[in-house]
Amino acid sequence: MLKTLCCGWFLLISVSLFSQKHTLPKLKTGSWTGNLQLAENVSLPFKFVISKTDQGLSYSVFNDSEEIILTNPRFKKDSLTIDFPTFNSKLVLKPWKKKQLTGYWQNLNKGVNYKIPCTITEGYNHRFENMKLYVSNTYMPSNFNGKWESTFEPTTADAYKAVGLFIQNSTSISGTFLTETGDYRFLDGTVVEDSLFLSCFDGSHAFLFTGKLSNDKIDGKFYSGKHWQTDWIATRNDLFELTHPDSLTHIVNSDPFTLTLKDLKGNDFTFPNEQYKGKVTIIQIMGTWCPNCMDETRYFKELYANYHNQGLEIISVGYEVGETFEEYAAKISTLKTRLNLEYTFLVGGSANKGLASEQFKMLNQIISFPTAIFIGRDGTVKKVHTGFNGPGTGQYYTDYVKETNAFIQELLKQ
Repeated sequence: MLKTLCCGWFLLISVSLFSQKHTLPKLKTGSWTGNLQLAENVSLPFKFVISKTDQGLSYSVFNDSEEIILTNPRFKKDSLTIDFPTFNSKLVLKPWKKKQLTGYWQNLNKGVNYKIPCTITEGYNHRFENMKLYVSNTYMPSNFNGKWESTFEPTTADAYKAVGLFIQNSTSISGTFLTETGDYRFLDGTVVEDSLFLSCFDGSHAFLFTGKLSNDKIDGKFYSGKHWQTDWIATRNDLFELTHPDSLTHIVNSDPFTLTLKDLKGNDFTFPNEQYKGKVTIIQIMGTWCPNCMDETRYFKELYANYHNQGLEIISVGYEVGETFEEYAAKISTLKTRLNLEYTFLVGGSANKGLASEQFKMLNQIISFPTAIFIGRDGTVKKVHTGFNGPGTGQYYTDYVKETNAFIQELLKQ
């Protein structure tokens, strides 16, 4: 089951608790139903949980088995503001009545004006529960369980393939989509007759998928926040696989691998140098705004803890939202401190794949954040891995961790 494979990486982040000394009505602990209004007739539901501790209330958002513990709750005038960890976004809520909070989700990585209306109501059965009101209790739901060859933007020049992985139990469904640049997170939803509804809200993304099954083909819509939507189609195909992520990005010349950027303090940093001589080194191209990058970062933290004493080094290069070096460095420093990361971090610049490609000219191109470059003790590139399929992808993630651990062990022996 995909649920059992969740590593619960958000649980590693300490919980900030909200003082009860405010004028908000008393909020009932337990599960609440949240809704983001993406468009006039398009609503994305999510599970919101309020818990009581010795210090006060804590707040969480759930996507399938993934728990995101919100941080830094604060009360100003009549509004409760709570932050998503890692990502530069927040919920701002006001009590409309005792059993309902209204306000908005603000994603500052997309600008100060990127706000989506939000309503959170006491009580929760299942996301998309309202869809079941339109059918009888005797209907038989269609079967979406299994693996699907999927195409997004199917009638355009920008069409791209994905693997749909769905686990269905009666009318409940969970899963994700794998693409060549990463996965679409922990999706959770409902099947109503011949239609599926899936959503994920993690503080960086607000994903909503709808689809209708006919003759073993799904025709659907994909909404990302309020700014983008497209069609998607899928057919059942247990044998379908994407291009292997180790073959998408590669070295284009035989020159020695070199890199010169600035560290978090603004000092010049050049690789290779004496510190990394004779070491196995992973260079991670990432951004703190990117959920797939954060999944990879947590895995690399484990790798570093397990193999650093045997000669493994990691250099993470951050490409960030902002205008200045100081803004970029501050966001990377915050991540480094929050996750207690002990390896080296450098500042690449703005969150732009074109810039990253320019700085890594020895590669054919950078098509994804994250991208990981594996360098052996002899200083040569052994492979380049594009994207990252995290714990929401189940066996794909498990297999990648097993294979990469073995690969690192082999490089350390050389």
